[in-house]
Amino acid sequence: MIYDCIVVGGGHAGCEAAHIAAFMGAKTLLITMNEKNIADMPCNPSIGGTAKGIIVREIDALGGLMGHVADHSHFQIKMLNSAKGPAVRSLRAQADKVTYPQNMLKELKSTKNLELMESTVEDISITDNKIEAVILNNGQKIFCKTLILTTGTYLKSNILIGSENTEGGPHGEPRSNHLSDNLKKIGFEIQRLKTGTPQRIKHSSIDFSKLKEEVGDNDYYTFSWDNEPSYKINEQQKCYLLYTNDSTHQIVLSNLDKSAMYGGYVTGVGPRYCPSIEDKLVRFKDKERHQLFLEPESLYYDEWYLQGFSTSMPRDIQDQMVHSLKGLEHAQITKYAYAIEYDAINPLQIKPSLESKVVEGIFTAGQINGTSGYEEAAGQGIIAGINAVLKLQHKDPLILKRNEAYIGVLIDDLVTKGTNEPYRMLTSRAEYRLILRHDNADLRLRDIAWQVGSITKEQYERTKAKKDQITKLMNLLKLEKIKLNDETKTKLKKHQIDLSASKSFYELLKRPDITLKIIEEFLPLPFEELIKEQVEIAIKYEGYINKTERDVERMLKLEEKQIPEDIDYDKIKNIASEARQKLKKIRPVSIGQAARISGVNPSDISILAVYLKKEYSKNE
Repeated sequence: MIYDCIVVGGGHAGCEAAHIAAFMGAKTLLITMNEKNIADMPCNPSIGGTAKGIIVREIDALGGLMGHVADHSHFQIKMLNSAKGPAVRSLRAQADKVTYPQNMLKELKSTKNLELMESTVEDISITDNKIEAVILNNGQKIFCKTLILTTGTYLKSNILIGSENTEGGPHGEPRSNHLSDNLKKIGFEIQRLKTGTPQRIKHSSIDFSKLKEEVGDNDYYTFSWDNEPSYKINEQQKCYLLYTNDSTHQIVLSNLDKSAMYGGYVTGVGPRYCPSIEDKLVRFKDKERHQLFLEPESLYYDEWYLQGFSTSMPRDIQDQMVHSLKGLEHAQITKYAYAIEYDAINPLQIKPSLESKVVEGIFTAGQINGTSGYEEAAGQGIIAGINAVLKLQHKDPLILKRNEAYIGVLIDDLVTKGTNEPYRMLTSRAEYRLILRHDNADLRLRDIAWQVGSITKEQYERTKAKKDQITKLMNLLKLEKIKLNDETKTKLKKHQIDLSASKSFYELLKRPDITLKIIEEFLPLPFEELIKEQVEIAIKYEGYINKTERDVERMLKLEEKQIPEDIDYDKIKNIASEARQKLKKIRPVSIGQAARISGVNPSDISILAVYLKKEYSKNE
């Protein structure tokens, strides 16, 4: 049997890739070492967060599973940055570590065209530089037309606690010993990365009276545009806030040499934006304390996650560190923190479609590409799955632009700039974040998803109806004007609003002191809250959005200037040697991508543009 698509790895990237490939009609096989570890959460079992919550909404808009499953698996949810502008708001849910993987597995097992297999892939077979098959650890060869590698942190992974160095993946499971070496033999550049996880604390040993409560929001939310809330606000679980102190810092700093990281036992590069506690104290010496959170991992067992306290210190030092924290003086550690090293590929060797430049038909997604986080992995997974199927259909790949999705920013950063540390998505990485909001992901992406075939007709029609309602409300506000009479003046005065002339409600809403709720006192608006939210944001931020759109137009003009695949950069005179080297390695697909490469300067771009116009226009 020949599968249309084989997905290796059952983490968050693998789940999305396998599901969407099968949904789009490809006969798909998902190979995982252990079915029980499908959608495993070895780190904090949370979904979303700053920027990440927007990615989850985008995955859902494209037809993915993460948001849908999270909606039915969490016990607390809140909107982050709700007091700030809409561009930086994101949902975050504390998911149940037991329920989430179970629900994900149910979704996969009910997906048509998808089979699951428990095994380990140790090698691949290629013919004429195209993927032919995967080879299992028992020697069995399984043939495929496309392959998606989503191996997570299992490639030659080592667990580090102090000077201890143990071969194995998260939870001590067997690692993949040979796949990364075999990938290296066929031309993949392998790099060593590191991540880590903090201690788990026994619930009954925590003195919660000394900690500050962190509760879920009083508003109902869902990640998925297709779900209704399935939880009760007053039944959400509490999380708790605490801080490090002088004693904690003294213990850590006086034992730095015993840390796997600072003791010289780590060879991989760790994540800059999710550092260990020892790394925080060394890099931010001026901070008197660091914020930590205690969050339940599951309703089914007695372990709490100490967010922000990851370390690779020996166990006895970890005991001292934890006991120095307020409320944890008598805490019992059920699982000690550890660092994990693993192999990953150089993401500069993948195309914007996530297909490898090394072997045709191989796609990669998730931590193998140098990213960190469940959401970043899942976002890549759904794009890899969609593009594997589009390749089978002999169609152009789906490449989301930087103005279309955070997922587009993530992938463009990886394939254009590369990374030598685990990449984490931040709102600051998205230059067009005002139009890449959590509230409009379906409006941005569901038309695209419908075109490539990754959502149902019902999902598409629902979004189309939503757009129609937005247009209807927008036109109503432009058409209707406020009538200035004694009654309206009295209502306006109540809100301390002074109005000298009649204006359309559209113009009124541009004023910072007027909201749609105030306008509803003068004009009934029989529309859903989501529709009102979209319209209010669009009108309030119209000037900023228009400026962003102009910036996007300039960027798109550069993206339209394609660079031929067969270009010989050695023939371009006067280009800087570093730029030439980077261009030859990355082989950007457009002038826009070339301009974003580190080491390629504006003068190099000008020379490149002139060369393209001179050499290729005459061949048209």
